[in-house]
Amino acid sequence: MGNVLKLLLPALVLLMLLSVAAAGATPPGDAHSEASVEDAIHEQNHGGSEGGHGGHDLGKHLPLWTVIPFGGILLSIALFPLFAPHFWHSHFGKVSAVWALLFGVPFLFVFRGDALYEIIHIYFIDYFPFIILLWALFTASGGIHVGGALRGTPALNTLLILIGTVLASWMGTTGASMVLIRPIIRANRDRRHRVHIICFFIFLVSNIGGSLTPLGDPPLFLGFLHGVPFFWTFNLLPHMLLMVALILGLFFIVDTLYYRREERVPEAADVEKEPIRVRGLHNLLFLLGIMGGVLLSGTWRPGTGVDIYGVHVPTQNIARDSILLLMGVLSLVVTPKAVRRSNEFSWFPIKEVGYLFAGIFMTIIPALAILRAGSEGSLAFLLAAVKEPVHYFWVTGGLSSFLDNAPTYLTFFNSALGRFFAGMPEPVAVGRLIGEQAVYLKAISAGAVFMGANTYIGNAPNFMVRSIAEEQGIPMPSFFGYLIKYSIPVLVPLYVIVTLVFF
Repeated sequence: MGNVLKLLLPALVLLMLLSVAAAGATPPGDAHSEASVEDAIHEQNHGGSEGGHGGHDLGKHLPLWTVIPFGGILLSIALFPLFAPHFWHSHFGKVSAVWALLFGVPFLFVFRGDALYEIIHIYFIDYFPFIILLWALFTASGGIHVGGALRGTPALNTLLILIGTVLASWMGTTGASMVLIRPIIRANRDRRHRVHIICFFIFLVSNIGGSLTPLGDPPLFLGFLHGVPFFWTFNLLPHMLLMVALILGLFFIVDTLYYRREERVPEAADVEKEPIRVRGLHNLLFLLGIMGGVLLSGTWRPGTGVDIYGVHVPTQNIARDSILLLMGVLSLVVTPKAVRRSNEFSWFPIKEVGYLFAGIFMTIIPALAILRAGSEGSLAFLLAAVKEPVHYFWVTGGLSSFLDNAPTYLTFFNSALGRFFAGMPEPVAVGRLIGEQAVYLKAISAGAVFMGANTYIGNAPNFMVRSIAEEQGIPMPSFFGYLIKYSIPVLVPLYVIVTLVFF
């Protein structure tokens, strides 16, 4: 496998260099040129920059084939664990780095300053906060151990998933997933059929459960930053309840059928009963601190910050990340190591997510830039066809399954503002969107949150849950296996029902 990579890599580098050079043949406009509505809102969200390299026009000049490395890293995640599992387990970080360099080196060579701006921007504004949040939640939740005689019956499994679904909107899909994934795995340790339990857990706890507040999922937090009231997302309650009821009902039926096929372990009366107890509850304070830090960054606007090559990192972002790091460190310091050992805690899941998403964030740059270019980018044909609420639901959701759902949400949020209220100040436009065209915002929000469940990379906790499950000996399906065996047959028919009922 290593020899194959050595042979293919020079050819791929040459292909990408020629491709990006072709894109750079028509140089991007001046970095100080007037940005589109989408770019202006995007820059406002991320702090913007004054002077420096804006890179606003890159998406207009990048051809669609510059997303080849992004497709390559997705295919690597999908195929290597299936066909070369031992190689992947030892070298996934190197594979991620190869794809990142395959795009990054030609990109820097051709676009220089604008490319450097985009790379610094996506890592300092998106990747580092993303991985710090995941690390803090993973660390604090890993210090909470639920022990005792939990037996993975269909009723208990359904109850645990329901509890996680409720918690997800208040402590985030990542927080709820990390707190409950280990207890549900332990409750079902004696069962043969467990894969479906983890997949349904991903559907609800890691994704759909985060629909009700900006704390639940990053796309909704972006909406909050742009003037959507904190509790407006409760308008998604009917959509969420329909999805949750249908998925939980289906899960209970499927889990009951599997449970009846199990070889019975000794009944509770025949084994020594161990009372249910929770250790490490002080970590709930750290989880609350993490949520408070995230909320602070959306409400406190001191107007200061640090500039890194034209990329403005606001003070509230620095404060948030500092609080998150502090909460994680405190959790490590005050939680007895025995509690983490009882959880079979290891750093591998966060390490895998960190390495792979470092490559994903680099290679996703052209895809996001093309989307931000709107009607002037190479995906103009797709964006021009998005007109009705049903289109916004399916296109936002479909792209969120494979791209970062936060910028995808922002792209179509801006598209709706421009479609109905072009030229208006953002606060006025958002208020009128909510008051006059709320169905569009509901479609965008539901699509981004719900359809993140479609793939392992649709939302960060999906990947972490899968990794933890595999560490515990559960043979999780491959990337395509999850898509074909679980998300498409279970979720897509339910999206159709949601479409018919609401959009």
